[in-house]
Amino acid sequence: MIYHFDQFELDMSRFELREEGTVQPLEPQVFTLLAYLVEHRERLVSKNELFERLWAGRVVTDSALTSRIKSARRALGDSGKAQQFIKTIYGKGFRFVADASSCDTFADGMAHELITENVRLRWLLWSLQR
Repeated sequence: MIYHFDQFELDMSRFELREEGTVQPLEPQVFTLLAYLVEHRERLVSKNELFERLWAGRVVTDSALTSRIKSARRALGDSGKAQQFIKTIYGKGFRFVADASSCDTFADGMAHELITENVRLRWLLWSLQR
């Protein structure tokens, strides 16, 4: 699955955030946070839910989550003041607020594989006819 929003693509299968085609480096936990928020963009995601998702119930401070949110915003060119992509609902949690669309990479990959296989078969037939 690839999510498209603004000039970004969030590629779940490649574990990549791309800005206008260029991969933006993200720590794995920051990618997981961003992916979770984008996947659940239709609703508020509570802090407790994020703690459970990112830290699997381990005890961590709010500052750890705040640090990951800040890193995700920085990767998107966002800030706590602008909140163009990630909105803070104080005391409750966070929400991904940018317009996002998704496409299934399986279908895209399948078409590419079929074209590649077709080219290989044509080459094989051509080489056998020589």
